[in-house]
Parts: sequence; C-alpha cells; structure tokens
Amino acid sequence: MKAIPFPRIGLKIAGVVSILIGSSFAVSAAPEQCKKVTFSDPGWTDIGATNGIATTLLKAMGYDTQVYLLSVPVGFEGLKNAEIDAFMGNWMPAQSAFIDKYKDNMDVVRTNLEGVKFTLAVPTYVYNAGVKDFADLHKFSQEFRQRIYGIDAGAPANQKLQNMIDSNDFNLQDWKVVESGEQAMLSQVSRSVKRDNFIVFLAWEPHPMNVNFDLKYLTGGDQYFGPNYGGATIRTLTRKGYADECPNVGKLLSNLEFSLTMENEIIDSKEKPDQAAENWIKANPDILNKWLEGVTTYDGAPALPAVKQHLNIM
Repeated sequence: MKAIPFPRIGLKIAGVVSILIGSSFAVSAAPEQCKKVTFSDPGWTDIGATNGIATTLLKAMGYDTQVYLLSVPVGFEGLKNAEIDAFMGNWMPAQSAFIDKYKDNMDVVRTNLEGVKFTLAVPTYVYNAGVKDFADLHKFSQEFRQRIYGIDAGAPANQKLQNMIDSNDFNLQDWKVVESGEQAMLSQVSRSVKRDNFIVFLAWEPHPMNVNFDLKYLTGGDQYFGPNYGGATIRTLTRKGYADECPNVGKLLSNLEFSLTMENEIIDSKEKPDQAAENWIKANPDILNKWLEGVTTYDGAPALPAVKQHLNIM
C-alpha cells in the first residue's frame, strides 16, 4: 500500500492534549502508516526464511505484516511505487541492472548475508562423468538435451545465461534456457536425479538443495556470475525514504544480519517459513540482543522483553 502522509504535531500541543484527555488518549511511538509492513518475496526458499525472521519479530512487536509473492522485476516496481516497503533478497552482483534502474526509488539498508554461492551446478554423477566446467557442457549436448534450467522468468540470472548463449560462449549457441519458478526447477532436478539423467541448473547456497541433492558447482562462469562460484552478497532494500518515515522498523531492518548456517537450518525445516523462523529464534535466543538493540515495539516499549514474552522465551 502507498504511504499515507502523517501530520506532525508540535510537542507542546501534543503534551497539553495528553494531559487534558488523560489515559483515554494514547500516543503511538510509531506513525500510524508504519503499522503494516509489506515485504516482497520472489518465491525463493532462502528469502522466505529471512522474511520469516523479520515478520516474526515485527508481529511480536505489535506490527502487522504482509509478504507478497512477486517476481524480481515486479518486486522492484513495487518498491518504486511505494507498494512494497522492504525487499530482503537483493542478490549482488546478479541484480546490478535492477539497482542501476531503480537507484532513485529505493534505499540500500545493509548487506544481510555474505559467502553466498550462485552459479550453474550438476548432480555429482554428471560431474564425475566429465562436466566440471562451463566449457564441458557442449561436449554432452545430447545428454543435456541442450537445456539449462533457470529460475523465474525475468530473473537477471536467466538473462545472463541467455547472453552467454547469444554470444555463443562455450559453444552453447543452440541451447535453451528453461525459465520456471524455483520449485518447478527443483522438481525437474529431482526427476532427473531419480532417473540418473543429465541436468544442469542454477543453484545457490544457502538453500536446502545443497542438502537434498548430491550436487557440484561448475567452474568457469566467472564472466557471468563472478569468482568463487558466483560468490555473492545479499542486501536489504527499502522503498525510498522508508527509514525516515518509519525509523523503528528501519532500525530493525538495519540490525538484521544472517549467516549461511542459520539460513540453512531454517530452510531445511519442513515447516512454513514463519514457524521455522520462530523455532530457530527460540533455539537461539541470544541473537535477539543484537537484532533488537535500539528497537521498540509499535507502542514504544522496549522490544527485547516484549518479543521474548510473545515467543515464550525465558
């Protein structure tokens, strides 16, 4: 939803009104339009985990939250149009083109995860058969049926693969990028693995695919995905000016930093993201000291004791 302009009231006037009306009038620490916080999710499991952390904390702090399942391009449009408040899945450098396009419509809050991998991968039996580098793919064109399985349509990573094909790099000019959502891609990987068929697909960590499949990342894709197997960082973005408008939520988002181990543990759970995130927080309550430093509830009380009480953390 679009932000509603919030009138500012002089401190003296507000104080007088409070005294005159007494306990029947409560002044919120946060502006009314900040009560609901909206997030974008491209449908990726890892972003579901981080959104789960953020929404769990916000709900415990008295906020309302809404996560919208949107493709990356639509999500950035949502930030631009102030229909989305935050996006915690800005993979860099893979999404650099979107940052360049929307830099005047959004703010970079922080890097929330480092040490990420993002490039092409194959099942280990395919790797052992001789596919260890991007340059090996064309040698097995028939086995792969000249297909590379990507993620959702419009994703920057798919475009990188298409550029690679259009440029005939690695002799792949007759290949095709199969665009689909994350779950559809992984279903295809699962079917291929059960039949010992060849398949090459976009893979990344953190993600339960690294536990559920015996896979290997390919070397040689540095030009398109960067060094260290597409080594990447993930950043938190907000719509332009959001932290000034809603400083308390902005402070929380600026505090939220994750680790590969934490995300792998959450996303490997069979439960829904919110419940998996809540269970992880309960098992690791000390992290709340850092995440909630300088943060209050929607009503202005210290967030740490309120969140612990809400989650039944002793």
